[in-house]
Amino acid sequence: MRLLDPLSDNLKSKTCTERRRRIQNLKWLGLSVIAFVLVVTVAVAQAQQPKKVPRIGFLVPGSSVSYSVRIEVFRQGLRDLGYVEGENILIEGRWADGSADRLPHLIAELIRLKVDVMVVGSAAGALAAKNAGVTTPVVFVAVTDPLGYGIIGSLARPGGNLTGTALGVGEGFSGKWVELLKETVPKVARVAVLRNPTHPVGEVFLREMQAAGRALNVRLDFFESRDPSQLDSALSRMEKERAAALIVTPDPFFSSQRSRIVDFVARHRWPSMFFSNEFADVGGLMSYGPSLLDSYRRGAHYVDKILKGTKPADLPVEQPTKFELVINLKTAKQIGLTIPQSVLYRADRVIK
Repeated sequence: MRLLDPLSDNLKSKTCTERRRRIQNLKWLGLSVIAFVLVVTVAVAQAQQPKKVPRIGFLVPGSSVSYSVRIEVFRQGLRDLGYVEGENILIEGRWADGSADRLPHLIAELIRLKVDVMVVGSAAGALAAKNAGVTTPVVFVAVTDPLGYGIIGSLARPGGNLTGTALGVGEGFSGKWVELLKETVPKVARVAVLRNPTHPVGEVFLREMQAAGRALNVRLDFFESRDPSQLDSALSRMEKERAAALIVTPDPFFSSQRSRIVDFVARHRWPSMFFSNEFADVGGLMSYGPSLLDSYRRGAHYVDKILKGTKPADLPVEQPTKFELVINLKTAKQIGLTIPQSVLYRADRVIK
């Protein structure tokens, strides 16, 4: 017969309780280790998975050569915002080479590549994207009149998936081309004007230049062109009709042909006025208009905001706030023209 020992039984009970506690602690420790290993494993696996790099489709109406400066300005705008091409962003370039008929095909190519944002450098490109029912965000750059083209519903709230930078020129703007040319060459009495009749605000340019011409007693002869063959014909007729000076109105096609147009003018030693400083940079005498390069630079900011989650419909269309007068003194010297000081003082940039 075993005598009950309360003290011994109490010790045994404490020992069992302590053993169970240790076992429970070991179980929790084991579970914690397993959980930690799982977390680390998942984190390592996620880190090893390549992150999706945003892909930008870039479509311009001209060639990679004629638009090289604008393309580089856009790329620099992205670099300024922290994007490194090939690392955290990819750019897929497509060039229409002056053929609007190629735009729908090139847009389809970019859609098949599943670009995250599409950047288009013309109203025709933006319209082609819209008419194709593209749902990818589209940023247009340097479009003269997106409202007139029917690309957007309003400047403040463009709606849909298209937004970007416009080149709104305002009332009376195109008359200044005639005024500045007349002030630069006071004796000029007859000026040829190269225009594309399909431009959405081309009729506005025409009316305003005609009004300025009448006021200044300058005869304006209008020559129309919308493709390379028509350009040949227009330049030939200018030569036959002995034009004394030339004004080239805004149009993506003329931009793509700027070297050819400037060379033609230089051969005939005509004073010339252009809408874009890109013409003055390659030898045109003068240019007056909003900065196309600034429009492309701002386009990079639109891309950045869209990639960070902002909807195109919530991004108002920007219009230019500054217009630049650029004068090429080297060209003036070549054609034997002295630029009046009154004009030089107003120049934003002088090319010597």
